Amino acid sequence: MVKTFEYTVGSEKPFEAAVEAVERKSAERGFRVLHTHDVAATLAEKGFARQPLKIIEICNAKYASQVLDKDVKTALMLPCPISVYVEDGRTRISTLLPSVIAEFFPRAGIEGVAGEVERAVLEIVNAAA
Repeated sequence: MVKTFEYTVGSEKPFEAAVEAVERKSAERGFRVLHTHDVAATLAEKGFARQPLKIIEICNAKYASQVLDKDVKTALMLPCPISVYVEDGRTRISTLLPSVIAEFFPRAGIEGVAGEVERAVLEIVNAAA
């Protein structure tokens, strides 16, 4: 059986309102927005048109420090990405499930921290939708 590695919800909000909601809800849950990548704009600059897509990188310093102390290679999967995009005319919000990071680094012992982060990130996504 293949484990789900992502979580996606639909939103009735317009695209930009959903992006702002993710940024706001992240701050409310103690996460800092490190950067918001406007992927659609970047691709458009190179001549590739697409539907709106932004990737919001969020981080909580306490959690990041805990997992990096256990295995610095977890940095390969940090910070936590949340994508907001339009598909079939509808705004969607997706995130990588932090528990998946623990599976990539089974000897690091980060399952507990990954579970805490996952609960927080899912709250952010659901509240932003």
